[in-house]
Amino acid sequence: MTDKFDKTPAGSPAGQVSVSKGATPAPENIKAIPVRHVGRWISGVVVVGLLIALGYAFSQGNIQWHAVGDKLFDSTVVAGAGRTLLISVLAMVLGVVLGVVLAVMRLSKNPVTSWVAWLYIWFFRGTPVYVQLLLWFNLALIFPVLNIPFIYKDEMTDVMTPFMCALLGLALNEAAYMAEICRAGIQSVDEGQTEASHALGMTQGKTMRRVVLPQALRVIIPPTGNEFINMLKTSSLVYAVTYNELLRSTSQIGSTSYAVMEMLFVASIWYIVMTSVFSVGQYYLERRYARGSLRSLPLTPLQRVKANLAAFSNRPSGGVSA
Repeated sequence: MTDKFDKTPAGSPAGQVSVSKGATPAPENIKAIPVRHVGRWISGVVVVGLLIALGYAFSQGNIQWHAVGDKLFDSTVVAGAGRTLLISVLAMVLGVVLGVVLAVMRLSKNPVTSWVAWLYIWFFRGTPVYVQLLLWFNLALIFPVLNIPFIYKDEMTDVMTPFMCALLGLALNEAAYMAEICRAGIQSVDEGQTEASHALGMTQGKTMRRVVLPQALRVIIPPTGNEFINMLKTSSLVYAVTYNELLRSTSQIGSTSYAVMEMLFVASIWYIVMTSVFSVGQYYLERRYARGSLRSLPLTPLQRVKANLAAFSNRPSGGVSA
């Protein structure tokens, strides 16, 4: 016969069983110990130390910080910021409209229009904005008189005002980039959409306006927002054509009051504020146009903060149960 082994745990009294037959022992609570990320603390301390050193260096510099606050809302500075915003918006609108036209021309089966659009994009993307602004500003050296028969005739120096030079220089350059953005958006729409529209009897132009472009906006909107934010900063280059925008306004005050660095700080603050405001608008505009492609929209920053606070408040204080 086979011997029976005693299964009573060692150290237990004979005949006493710790767990009843057929019962499952209850699992013990697991105490989760987080991993220590020493590198994170070290890098955080290094970054904070560098920021403190940078702040200390600026505090010891020969900078009249009170002048920054005094001139931040100066009437000349505010007017310059308004002109910066005006020239940026107008140049962006013209750039978008012309960019859509160039994108359609680039995708056209007509080799002439396609080649002309490609040549335009090649030239304006290949030359710096600063050079283009100077070309428009000195256009009178080539064409002293602007003469459109039976319509308009005037001296080129009177036509090419600083505002007109700035508008043309920024808008025509932006159109080249917007043409490529719009072309990418149009090509992202499935060709079956166009074929179905033609099968319904819609013309090529109506198909583009009613079917293709509305769907392409989901791809076009995000880079267009980036281009506008970049336009706000690029508008500072129109300083070269004597247009009195934000940078020129602050520079004039700095040259007369000998607060050059202080006024550059003022200009930087205004640029940061304007780009930040439009970045928020860009985020919500992208979120709106993403409704047709995402099953659930991403949380807004405020919703993320609320969700994190709720998760933190609901976190258990003890160990994690298995």
